Amino acid sequence: MNKNNYCIIMAGGIGSRFWPVSRNSKPKQFLDILGVGKSFLQQTFERFSQIIDKDNIIIVTSSHYKQLVFDQLPDINPDNVLLEPYRRNTAPCIAYATYKLLEKNPAATVVVAPSDHLIMNDKLFLETIENALEYASGHNVLLTLGINPTRPETAYGYIQANKSEMVDIGNRPAYPVKTFTEKPNTELADVFVKSGEFLWNSGIFIWNLQTIKSEMELHQKGISSMFGKGKGIYFTPEEPAFVKAVYEDCTSISIDYGIMEKTEKALVYPASFGWSDLGTWDALYSEAERDNNDNHIVGEETMVSDVNESIVVSQEKEKLIVVKGLQNFMVVNTDDVLLICPREEAAFKSILSDLPLNEFMKFQ
Repeated sequence: MNKNNYCIIMAGGIGSRFWPVSRNSKPKQFLDILGVGKSFLQQTFERFSQIIDKDNIIIVTSSHYKQLVFDQLPDINPDNVLLEPYRRNTAPCIAYATYKLLEKNPAATVVVAPSDHLIMNDKLFLETIENALEYASGHNVLLTLGINPTRPETAYGYIQANKSEMVDIGNRPAYPVKTFTEKPNTELADVFVKSGEFLWNSGIFIWNLQTIKSEMELHQKGISSMFGKGKGIYFTPEEPAFVKAVYEDCTSISIDYGIMEKTEKALVYPASFGWSDLGTWDALYSEAERDNNDNHIVGEETMVSDVNESIVVSQEKEKLIVVKGLQNFMVVNTDDVLLICPREEAAFKSILSDLPLNEFMKFQ
């Protein structure tokens, strides 16, 4: 393994769209929502550890989730768990990891990835990452993985590639980025897919530290200046207090808006390794294993009859869940909440918005 290759895993989100299973106390990335015996975080860590030394894998998460990380990744180096005192979106998250890693290895090349995405073809995914790391180590670029779209999806952002120019990465093309677009409506998503120029935005990035540092200094002077003042403080007992002070004053901004949409060094690297950000129950249903009646069922004690195209999830091992006569529904049972509603995301959002705030907060 290349000792200069690192991975930064972002694991600080709250996963509210997977309520009531995902809670503030234990959000989506720490859960085994797929029923495979491992959480999303554990799967992500194990996947990257096949090509990157475990000592070179960094987790950035909320300070509230410190113990969850150590419980699920007991062998991780404590210096590699970066604790955010407040949520400030992905640009400060990445800046923190970048400036701390600069203290350790300024020659590093990194892949930055969310902790809670579904990857179906690990072999192809890892080949893509290795190719990107090798290219980024010797080029002044900010690479982002673009997923070849399979449908006009409205839940994802899109990246438009400038296909009049091309660079070769591992015998596959990558292109300069022309535009980034937030989640489009159905009509626009259809236009994007038919054009052949747009890819889904995976939120996975690859670059060397010197390039991302220079682009942060150019496009996010405030963030880079604040974290840059930590030189000599990182890896010392003074680090937590310093980081807390930075986060109190730090702008909340995404890496996409803060850097990628402004830089002239962005390249999009198309890939097709089977990917989903699994942001909603309905997205989970689209990608998860289903039975002969197109049901996704997770739970030891469940009985279904005349149920089709539905989700049935139960976290209680000693409670029998019996469901009959439903289609396109979701039944999610936890120890304190039973949710039954149509499977579509719009119905789920409606239920959450209708809940009185004081009632909703009881179950967060």
